[in-house]
Amino acid sequence: MTEMLDHVLPFVTEQADTFQKSSSSKPLFVALNGVQGAGKTTLVTAIAEKLRSPPLSLRIAVVSIDDFYLPHQQQKQLALSHAENPLVQHRGQPSTHDVPLMKQVFESLSQLKATKIPQYDKSCFNGQGDRVDPGTWETVNQSIENEVKVVIFEGWCVGFRALPEQDVKGLWARACTQKQERPSEYSGRLGWNRLEDVVFINEALREYEKLNKYDTKLMPALARAYSNRYFDIMVHIDAEDTNYVYNWRLEQESALRKAKGVGMTDEEVRHFVDGYYPSYELYTDTLREGVFAHDASRASNIEGRQLRIIINKDRKAIQAIKI
Repeated sequence: MTEMLDHVLPFVTEQADTFQKSSSSKPLFVALNGVQGAGKTTLVTAIAEKLRSPPLSLRIAVVSIDDFYLPHQQQKQLALSHAENPLVQHRGQPSTHDVPLMKQVFESLSQLKATKIPQYDKSCFNGQGDRVDPGTWETVNQSIENEVKVVIFEGWCVGFRALPEQDVKGLWARACTQKQERPSEYSGRLGWNRLEDVVFINEALREYEKLNKYDTKLMPALARAYSNRYFDIMVHIDAEDTNYVYNWRLEQESALRKAKGVGMTDEEVRHFVDGYYPSYELYTDTLREGVFAHDASRASNIEGRQLRIIINKDRKAIQAIKI
């Protein structure tokens, strides 16, 4: 973790300092992606503590995509309505988040309005999870003196971009071929799923791309001033081998069971990660190339806005690449 911090902290603090010195009328939005179990929560906590401390002394809002999962009952309804699609039988994949709520929260934060930050309890319903009572959500921006200056939005699929359907079909076909011709070498999950199920996830992801830009009707000034974008910089915690996610997620769930007395079994965890894994196979390459480069509205002034940190099985940084 120390090695990650040594790279990420200077990148984020430098951007935050520069943003503070500008005439910005909105907070700095930091997107942070990392595979499950990579240490996102610990990293984000350290970044937030640094930014809150002198000399920056900034008000920070940490927002997790996990806290926007559908309430338990809605997730059950989604699973039942797509009973043959194993990718939506539990929370995780695009389609299992409340995208309108995410956009509402981002719009409110962008305009420095009083904003309730959602919370989700993953231990509810034996690890299936459920949304926490909104009455207990933290409210930020309650006064001018406490306006949020930096928003950190973290999650396993933050920054994923939907692919053209033809690209999805090509990647799926290649995975199926690898599974059939070299089964002992194929460690992915994409090839074990039906094409229509994968396409469903990809189409759902298009709704998430609404988070990448301001509503030009509701917030025309912000849309003009910031090239119609929410996120200003991106941090990508990239595993040297994506398969590390299985052991890392098992470790996380074990800690959750010890802390709360409930949670998924090891077998349930492996099945759970299987449901996420096809998206790593589909969308990681775009992240590695640089998410801003794939947004036409960011054709200028995008260099150096993304930091990719490659970590090994012990979660130690072995390479840092600024994109």
